[in-house]
Amino acid sequence: MSFHQARYPERLVKEYSSDNSSFIEYTEIPEWFPDSMRRGSLNLPQIAEYDVVRHFTRLSEMNYSVDTGVYPLGSCTMKFNPKYADRIASIQEFSEVHPLSGEDNMQGSLRIMYELQEMLKSISQMDEVSLQPPAGAQGEFTGIMIIRKFFEVNGEGSIRNEILIPDSAHGTNPASSAMGGFKTVEIPSNGDGMVDLGALESALSERTAALMITNPNTLGIFDSQISEIARMVHSAGGFLYYDGANFNAILGKTAPGKMGFDITHFNLHKTFATPHGGGGPGAGPVGVVKKLKDFLPVPIVRKNMERYFLDSSLKNTIGKVAGFYGNFGILLRAWAYIRRNGSDGLCEITERAVLNTNYLAGKLSQKYRIPYAKIKKHEVVVSSEGTGKRALDIAKYLLDQGLHPPTIYFPLIVKEALMIEMTETVSREDLDLYAESMLKALEVSESEISEMPRNTAVRRVDEVKAARDQILRW
Repeated sequence: MSFHQARYPERLVKEYSSDNSSFIEYTEIPEWFPDSMRRGSLNLPQIAEYDVVRHFTRLSEMNYSVDTGVYPLGSCTMKFNPKYADRIASIQEFSEVHPLSGEDNMQGSLRIMYELQEMLKSISQMDEVSLQPPAGAQGEFTGIMIIRKFFEVNGEGSIRNEILIPDSAHGTNPASSAMGGFKTVEIPSNGDGMVDLGALESALSERTAALMITNPNTLGIFDSQISEIARMVHSAGGFLYYDGANFNAILGKTAPGKMGFDITHFNLHKTFATPHGGGGPGAGPVGVVKKLKDFLPVPIVRKNMERYFLDSSLKNTIGKVAGFYGNFGILLRAWAYIRRNGSDGLCEITERAVLNTNYLAGKLSQKYRIPYAKIKKHEVVVSSEGTGKRALDIAKYLLDQGLHPPTIYFPLIVKEALMIEMTETVSREDLDLYAESMLKALEVSESEISEMPRNTAVRRVDEVKAARDQILRW
């Protein structure tokens, strides 16, 4: 019996073959099936295995990945994914566990989730952690919903309707706040690239629900005023929310809890080196202080003696935010990464990431402007303003050199911004090559660079035509 006959009812399928072709004929299709979707036959080409392999191998060689080169996307922390974590995640007892298995049949998986919760609590200095949110942005949204429900339960839901967000924040911060039903209020940066405390003081009121902030921020600057910021927000009755996108700069050195934060989300697909492409899969666990523990999404993994179980009994929980237990394969990889590196290893990761950033910044400062001249942390934002070249053109030049360009035109408070984050696994040779290429880009003539990239499968898009003649569906 063929694959098709095994998969479909025999009365609907007949398979024919000859020396040159084979096709499937579907018969007795129900009357309600639309005519436009009916198919009389399916012609399958006869192709040798090695031709198929060659075709898909060539396609794979056109892709750029963390396995083939550096991914210096500032703010995104595109780290190399270690293969030991992939191997652990592929173990049959993990990869094939059924989500509806009873707790007694998945004690090993529950133990790993419990240990990951405990490790994240220690890393962040939060009192409780939920692993459920399946992405960083959903972790943000979960945090916002926790804040919203806290004030609803405490009778301030209609009053505290504003969330303060610095002008250097990630775009997901105002988006998550708006989706949660809050009005967003922008707080400007001061001349040092940190939060303007005077502006913050003016914006704080009885309407303030929270301040969302990354630290270090998207300029790669650690805001040394954070303890004062926490005091101001708490005095106004609001919460301090830590966007964990830049956690790679503080691993083992400090923690949101030490800085006075009340709630944080983790990007496991950033900080803890799990796969981070195609919009997912991801994981965005949320950690909270004691007064917010009862509002976390459920279930939470608990331990009773030597047995692990799922607890859904939180009194004020916002409910489930993902099916089953979140993206377990990603949680498993993050657990392996933390266990493999340990406390000393996590500290070293931060040190190498910061060293790489400042080494590259020193090289680029020869020709590029680096706003807010301070020591950088995990990333550096340089500006091509005044060089005669647009950030966009420099990015296209890098593509022709076989290099992935950095994030451009972000954060919005820096003109012609190129936001670069090299992470801790990038070698000195790669850093030198990248700096050399970015410096050479400034020497290319305007007519030549405007036609780049020339060596990629897809050439430069006509931006004006794309804006005027939008194709919004296939």
